[in-house]
Amino acid sequence: MSTGDLLNILPIELKFPFELRKQSSCSMQLTNKSDKYVAFKVKTTNPRKYCVRPNTGVVMPGSTCSVTVTMQAQKEAPPDMQCKDKFLLQSVVAPDRTTTKEITSEMFNKEGDKVVEEFKLRVVYIPANPPSPVPEESDEGSPPPRPSMLGNGNQDISLLDAVSRTLEERKEKSFETWSLISRLTEEKTSALQQNQKLQHELELMRKQISKKHAGGVSLLVAFLVGLFGILVGYIFK
Repeated sequence: MSTGDLLNILPIELKFPFELRKQSSCSMQLTNKSDKYVAFKVKTTNPRKYCVRPNTGVVMPGSTCSVTVTMQAQKEAPPDMQCKDKFLLQSVVAPDRTTTKEITSEMFNKEGDKVVEEFKLRVVYIPANPPSPVPEESDEGSPPPRPSMLGNGNQDISLLDAVSRTLEERKEKSFETWSLISRLTEEKTSALQQNQKLQHELELMRKQISKKHAGGVSLLVAFLVGLFGILVGYIFK
């Protein structure tokens, strides 16, 4: 804990669980140990990297305020997980009944007898997934693998082989299915074309038969009319 005349700050280091491409947050508690209203402001050397909520505020006498600092997702880790970023917390006595909206930057200017307390906080990265402890090796070297581990290894290999065979079989079946569908589609197309051809030929045959039938009827009618004329002429001679 860092203790001043106005505020107690806990903790004095900002510790962030570090994991690539994930946001991380930590918080600090500001306790007003005086009988005055205390205004505070939080600054950082890398404002694009961090988000502070609230970055300004007022702590009433004897009360505590929580400040949350969020680090944006990082694409790469710093060398040796060491961070050079710093935070600065400024605090100053404010008039009674002061609200957060009434805080201005001029309140933290060091002018005349005005006392502005400042505390620097450094950033510490903590691995989000610490490595598991490695068992110590014996004096004779590394112990041989356990039988159960070997057995599991063989099972894993067998499982991989079975999966590979299954995938190959599925590929072959898929190819055969595709070939069958393609052949059936071609046969269907050929049958439709043959059906259209037969319908066309049938229609031609119907037209030819109709013409022949019409011609035969005309000849028969002419023959009957002629025969009737001959009979009538013979009767009225």
